[in-house]
Amino acid sequence: MTTLNFIIAIVALIIATLAYRRAGGISDLRNQVESIGSLREKTADLLSKLEKRLRKEEAEEKLEEKLEEKKEESTG
Repeated sequence: MTTLNFIIAIVALIIATLAYRRAGGISDLRNQVESIGSLREKTADLLSKLEKRLRKEEAEEKLEEKLEEKKEESTG
């Protein structure tokens, strides 16, 4: 009985290994990790550009507010 259990376990291990290889195995996982890494880099670049634009707009708004305050002070 023990021998039969051992043989069944070996066969199951072989089937699992074949299924893993057919599903893509390690190379498929590496490709997915690389594509996720490049996607992360692109997202980081876009967020960086967005941050620069927002900071530029904020600086322009503050400058406009200061100019308006100076105009009000000079006319008032």
